Amino acid sequence: MLILILLLVAAAGGGAWYIWNGMQPVSSAGPAVTFTIEKGMGSSEIADLLEQNGIIRKSLFFKGYLKWTKEGSQFKAGTYSAKPGDTYDNLITRLNAGDVLKEETVVFTIPEGYTAEQVVDKLEEAWKIDSAVFLDLVNTGTELKETDVLGIPNEKGIRHRLEGYLFPETYEIVKDSTAQEVVEAMLAQFNKKLDTIPNWQQKLKERGLSLHELLTVASLVEREVVVDSERPLVAGVIYNRLEKGQKLEIDATVQYLLDKQKERLLNKDLEVDSPYNTYRNVGLPPGPICNPGLAAIEAALSPEASDFFFYVTKKDGTQAHLFAKTYKEHLANIQKSNKSAK
Repeated sequence: MLILILLLVAAAGGGAWYIWNGMQPVSSAGPAVTFTIEKGMGSSEIADLLEQNGIIRKSLFFKGYLKWTKEGSQFKAGTYSAKPGDTYDNLITRLNAGDVLKEETVVFTIPEGYTAEQVVDKLEEAWKIDSAVFLDLVNTGTELKETDVLGIPNEKGIRHRLEGYLFPETYEIVKDSTAQEVVEAMLAQFNKKLDTIPNWQQKLKERGLSLHELLTVASLVEREVVVDSERPLVAGVIYNRLEKGQKLEIDATVQYLLDKQKERLLNKDLEVDSPYNTYRNVGLPPGPICNPGLAAIEAALSPEASDFFFYVTKKDGTQAHLFAKTYKEHLANIQKSNKSAK
């Protein structure tokens, strides 16, 4: 009997030691291991995955520990990194929290007033993209749900269909993102920022404009104005000219057509045959000439009323404008600006 009791004690002790040993963390030697928990995987499958990757000794004991602690039902899918030697409790905490590996990202900033082509150049600086694919998406807007949501027109004569809708912002994009995912992120950001303007849809309706026309006006304001306080006033001048049926004669629309920006436009530049040339055509160009920021969009929605029809940039270094009601006053302002040149 005594021998039997001693054998049972030894067996129990051996079993306890076996369980205790199996629950101990594995040797902490070696690098971290990456493993992925797919959506729908149960705690039992996850335990087996941890054993297969050498993170725990025995999945059987981990499963038992999960039952005893009533854990495992809240584990989150994703790709994790863990070192052999992590304790059960540490692993459980991380899996519950969804402490997944952060994907490598790229950060880039699109300044206000950048054209679609400048956006492509900026992206090429940030990381290697297929610029031809990106530009094709910007030109066509195909397979992008936001194009329908925003009602982006696809009319003949528009240079880049998504011009004006690629919101200027600082973006952090997963490095392996496709051109389509990058464009979708920009359109989604535009939609989000637009909704921060109180009653923008009502204001748009009151002005009798489409969203596309509003963005076209905003893009003109963005490219013409440097001094923030002048944005609503310049927007008002643009509307005054449109209502009168007077040509806008905005240099920025001609610059948009050139391969390279010029410090000063020549008379031959103003004769370029294009629907974007506001020196030749009455009304707005077919679409935006850049991607305007929120301030320019707000100015186009809420312009400052005035009797001004003309403005000229001061040459005193302030980059502000002189405004005039008549062409005669405008000519006088041009002379005044030239005299103030530094």
